[in-house]
Amino acid sequence: MLDRMDRKILDILQKDCTLPVAEIGKLIGLSTTPCWRRIQKLEEQGVIERRVALLDPKKINVGVTVFVSIATSSHTKEWLERFHAALNDFPEVVEFYRMSGKVDYLLRVVVPDIEQYDAFYKRLITEIELSDVSSAFAMEQIKFTTALPLEYAAADEKRS
Repeated sequence: MLDRMDRKILDILQKDCTLPVAEIGKLIGLSTTPCWRRIQKLEEQGVIERRVALLDPKKINVGVTVFVSIATSSHTKEWLERFHAALNDFPEVVEFYRMSGKVDYLLRVVVPDIEQYDAFYKRLITEIELSDVSSAFAMEQIKFTTALPLEYAAADEKRS
């Protein structure tokens, strides 16, 4: 679990990981060295997995988001490994989940347009056998964040 200072650091880094450590420290009331040590500890513990740049999908011509629901009648380990390997070769797949319920897998796919999605779909079904594929095109993105809620990571503090 994380203390209040760790959560403050993570909150800042989730919004802008390019801020200098001295600035982060100033924002949370720590000097540079202790702030840097905390960040290093969070990285060593794997709490901070990596620092990345978030890109505007429209400016790099992948403004169409498609949620792809997949059902399969194959549930063997071999099929699953082939499926995972096949999807690793598709850069359009930016998220990939194994689900419970009627849908076995859910993908988030980004492409420039419907024609490119159709090309993606045709490549996908030639790579691996699927029982059912259903696609839903996002009409509008209402909320998007990569910031995770931090209140659940509180160490020995009352959650409000």
